[in-house]
Amino acid sequence: MKQFMETLKDKLAPSFEKLAANPYVIGIKDGMMSTVPFTIFGSVFIILTQFPNDTWKSIVAPYSAMLNVPYNMTMGIIATYVAFSIGYSLAKALKQDPLMGGLVSFIGFMILQVDENYALSTAYFGSKGIFTALLTAIFCVKLLQVFKKNNWIIRFPEGVPEIVSNSFSALIPGSVALTILFILRCVLGLEIPLLVTKLFSPLVFALNSYPGILVYVFFCQLLWSVGIHGQSVLNAVGTPIFTSFITANTEAFLAGQPIPYITATGFVQCFANIGGSGATLALVLLMIRSKEKSLSTLGKLCLPAGCFGVNEPVTFGLPIVMNPVMMLPFILIPCILTTGTYFLMALNIIGRPVVQVPWIMPPVIGAYLTTNGNIPAALWCFAEIVISGVLYYPFFKALEKERMTKETAKPVPAEDPE
Repeated sequence: MKQFMETLKDKLAPSFEKLAANPYVIGIKDGMMSTVPFTIFGSVFIILTQFPNDTWKSIVAPYSAMLNVPYNMTMGIIATYVAFSIGYSLAKALKQDPLMGGLVSFIGFMILQVDENYALSTAYFGSKGIFTALLTAIFCVKLLQVFKKNNWIIRFPEGVPEIVSNSFSALIPGSVALTILFILRCVLGLEIPLLVTKLFSPLVFALNSYPGILVYVFFCQLLWSVGIHGQSVLNAVGTPIFTSFITANTEAFLAGQPIPYITATGFVQCFANIGGSGATLALVLLMIRSKEKSLSTLGKLCLPAGCFGVNEPVTFGLPIVMNPVMMLPFILIPCILTTGTYFLMALNIIGRPVVQVPWIMPPVIGAYLTTNGNIPAALWCFAEIVISGVLYYPFFKALEKERMTKETAKPVPAEDPE
């Protein structure tokens, strides 16, 4: 097993580390992450207006239209600021002017949103437009990079204020990018958002399917076990899709329609990675009760962070990374929890995610809130902690026994003669 781990680290780690350092991966990941505070802000007002209590609903009913404004101006138009945020972050990653990258991407996205009468349509401002925003940002920023690299830009002498110089350096490439998008939409009449939706539909379907989400979770855990932040690598693909899912779920929930997606944002963080990647909260609780003093001390130190989904102290402190004993449960337990959660949601036994909550939300509470107060979902999350503990137990006891054996085998230092 140890040799396998070394082989895995030598062969797999460099490729994924290179992928994680790719500027496009960084730009998309950072751009999507920058939208999270605003989607959470909008979700807070969803909880306020839709909290499952009849008395509360009757109190807020007269103010529902007003209280929906934060949602409508955040999650309701998420694609518009995704275009800007990815354009900004990608331009920064490619060493272009971030502000110009964001602005050109935003304007390009808006050009694609006109209808056949050249009037602005808001149909793709929400979750349906996220992938169009993403591709538009990549296209616009790439043109900025190509034009700058070939010196096809307007340059000013030194001494001209940087903001003026950057604005005019983006004039030619920005104009070319926007003109191309204008021709595609207004002259040729191509419905780019619809075409992009069809293009991404296989990937969207895959990540909302059981095999797709299982593979995603498996690789996240596999990368973590060799010291690579799995989510950081895979979030460039996963985050836009999961964000579109949670936005669509919220829209359906507010409209009183069936919730379309299972694996929306909240599925992995609240039901598969309880206490952080690897569902390590149960492991921390086992450590606290350990007979081996160093494990017990480490468990007590890790518990506060683990309750808020931060588990680097246990991942690197136990350690789990590159540890043949703990690698197997660390990978398999989230996959088992994913399986149980997926089918419970598919059978409508527990609620699906409809509200985006902060990733640091404590277990059970997070499950309750992300499903908008679904008690069966909260009970299942509690049961998952128990299940995780049962599955971690034999591996933990093996590790504990190994530690205690080494401790008793240490030679006792001889006393110095007086």
